[in-house]
Amino acid sequence: MADFSQYTAPIADWVALEPTLPAFPNVGLEDLKHIVNKGREDMAAQGVADRGLAEKVHTKDFKIPARDGYVLEARSYRPANVSPSHALPVYIHLHGGGYLFGTLGSEDAICSRIVADQLEKSFPVVVFNINYRHTPEYKYPTAWNDVEDAFVWFHENISEVGGRGERSWSGYRGDNENLAACPRIRGQVLMIPCLVQLDYYAPRQDKLRSPELSSLVGCANAPILPIDRIKLFGSLLDVNKDSNTGDDRRLNPGNATAEEVKELPPTTFGIAGNDPLRDEGLFYAQLLNENGVPTDVHVFPGVPHGFRRYGDKLAASSKRWDEVMTNGISWALSSPECGSFEIKSE
Repeated sequence: MADFSQYTAPIADWVALEPTLPAFPNVGLEDLKHIVNKGREDMAAQGVADRGLAEKVHTKDFKIPARDGYVLEARSYRPANVSPSHALPVYIHLHGGGYLFGTLGSEDAICSRIVADQLEKSFPVVVFNINYRHTPEYKYPTAWNDVEDAFVWFHENISEVGGRGERSWSGYRGDNENLAACPRIRGQVLMIPCLVQLDYYAPRQDKLRSPELSSLVGCANAPILPIDRIKLFGSLLDVNKDSNTGDDRRLNPGNATAEEVKELPPTTFGIAGNDPLRDEGLFYAQLLNENGVPTDVHVFPGVPHGFRRYGDKLAASSKRWDEVMTNGISWALSSPECGSFEIKSE
């Protein structure tokens, strides 16, 4: 029986950092969205400047038509010293933010870091950042439809993005991995993934040694993403509870059956130890592994959901986060075989 509670206790770096952080804004939803998005964009701009990424990475913006006529934003990032005529594998980036937060610019730092880090590994890639629509203005399944439409457009226009069709590689990052529904891909990187909505979270709980060991219990009041905030994010999706939503795999991929996951591509997981979403990520990784999907599973002990935003203030954990993401890209393209289930925590 499983017990992942050893990953919960805060590490020293987090204990030192937490008292210095501002309180979550006590404002209305519209103001909250503006404050958080502005903060994320400012942090991204600072991250680009700190590493001189603007000189290393060339960006290009795209407009993508959605099925309802709305025009989606997307941005590509490629090594500045690689000729535009040189087609590269593509990593597709979907940001986290509880379906509420996130903009195109809020992802500039992480997307540029991936490009720069891959280049240092002598494995250049293009990153393609898709900005789907958000709540509360747009309910479920708008964001999911946006991602599907953008993936179709991407595969039809891969040369315009600078991608190499026969080796294009798509990945997902952030806590919105249940947005994934697309043409055949080479691999996935699921970082701090949200895989099951709270109303439908239960099928694998019986694998725990004891119910109180669940991350939904032990991490209920965790920093950054406590249970109350998860409930807020879920409520804004305005899902029709009278429909058969529990069986909707777009909304709840973590509840997939063994048959449904056996053809998935190699998947890297990055999971925060002090995060209510921890157990669903680990159980999903185990499900994939048990059904022949190559998995590379990493836990970051003692840090909460979204910890990477604090960068050098959590230096060791942030450095490892970047390594997990970049290594996940080259690992997936190496055609790995499925081994035994292993959780790497350092």
